Amino acid sequence: MTTAVIAPNAAFRARQSSPRLRLTTRGRVVLMALAATPLVIAALLFSLNSGGAAATIESNDNAFVYVDVSAGQSLWNIAETHAPGHDPREVVAQLIDLNQLPSADVFAGQELAIPASFSH
Repeated sequence: MTTAVIAPNAAFRARQSSPRLRLTTRGRVVLMALAATPLVIAALLFSLNSGGAAATIESNDNAFVYVDVSAGQSLWNIAETHAPGHDPREVVAQLIDLNQLPSADVFAGQELAIPASFSH
């Protein structure tokens, strides 16, 4: 029996001798950073641009009535006077938050903002 040996041609030999591309850990990090940079920039631009607010002059939601506190008057009295159809406890809490008061204590001559929706 005879065995025939076929010698590889030159093109096959050239493919075998060329080195394969191998990425090091540093190369992978650089490649991932380059690929992720446009995505991060796009996300940043999207988040900065999507928060646009439109302000109008015609809004009545934020209209306020300003009241000067009289001597002996409390937030409870003001709540009962200016918001008779609402629970005074809730109105007092909203007035404290709205006027950024440290407590429920008010003083004569102090000016308080009251939402116009409470006024009768």
